[in-house]
Amino acid sequence: MKSKRWLVAATGGILGLMAVILVQMGNPPNMGYCIACFLRDIAGGLGFHRAAPVQYVRPEILGLVLGAFIASRFTGEFRAIGGSSPFTRFALGFWAMIGMLVFLGCPVRLVLRLAGGDFNAGVGLLGLVAGVIVGVRFLKSGFSLGRAVPQKSANGYVFTGFVGLVLVLLLALPSLLFFSEKGPGAMHAPLLVSLVFGLIAGFLAQRSRLCMIGGIRDYIFFRDAHLLYGFAAVFALALAGNLTVGAFKVGFAGQPVAHVDGLWNFLGMTLAGWASVLLGGCPLRQLVAAAEGNTDSAVTIAGFVAGAAAAHNFGLAASPAGVPVAGQVAVILGLVIVLILSFANCPAAVKGGVAVGKGS
Repeated sequence: MKSKRWLVAATGGILGLMAVILVQMGNPPNMGYCIACFLRDIAGGLGFHRAAPVQYVRPEILGLVLGAFIASRFTGEFRAIGGSSPFTRFALGFWAMIGMLVFLGCPVRLVLRLAGGDFNAGVGLLGLVAGVIVGVRFLKSGFSLGRAVPQKSANGYVFTGFVGLVLVLLLALPSLLFFSEKGPGAMHAPLLVSLVFGLIAGFLAQRSRLCMIGGIRDYIFFRDAHLLYGFAAVFALALAGNLTVGAFKVGFAGQPVAHVDGLWNFLGMTLAGWASVLLGGCPLRQLVAAAEGNTDSAVTIAGFVAGAAAAHNFGLAASPAGVPVAGQVAVILGLVIVLILSFANCPAAVKGGVAVGKGS
């Protein structure tokens, strides 16, 4: 167990340090490595949405998938499995992304924002924990999306193959892609640096099983905090890095790519945390699992990308100016839908509006 903690902590520390370096080399402030933001940018780069400020095929994500794939092949952990409630997973991924884009960040960026002094991320953290607690309640009551089963080996390579194809387009045929000329999408570190950092992050994340959602879940279930050591290390190294380069700014107002609407920061991450617990992991973990051959995780990522496209095509995503009314409605609708999906996949009885069942 101690060796696992050290590996998780080392992975988190390296990720936090790389995030600070990426910002210094061009990535948006407090967004050195954000899975949700970068998937949104990739959706724009592929033309799935036309929000001009957020279009760029982020090499950090491509590298992460390829690094995790290499690690899983090297260790013999690559397995093609899936077939567990794919459309429900797609829907949960969709609504989780809506919540994250109302908050403006995934769990990784939440920690990076905290390490930059952004108190709005503290409100988001409370919402994330609340969402995980609700999701765990349903897990204890028997929630299940079914068992993944072995599939033909070729199925496990499709997702990583698609990522490889996108990388080829980025390197050889960039004219087929969309690139922001201003805004967060126009802010990026050099391509090769981003790709190499992504490969390192993916390899380490596959070996350590780093996952903030899983860490909170495991602590609630088993009082096992070893996964949380990773995100403590992300915070510690990113904080140290920000202090070193003068990028630490304490407060709510004026934080980069963030808004001060506490209610929607809280509810956005509540939605993201709840849906992610039901899915079995945060966006980082889903990318790694998909690279390991898990087609259910690949479907979940398709849901993330669809959610990102919808958020910008229909004006749901937040901005530093705040959360649009359409985004507020989408979060409420998402919470209702995730509640329905939670009950629909849970055999437990319901008494007084609270799921009661085995383990409750």
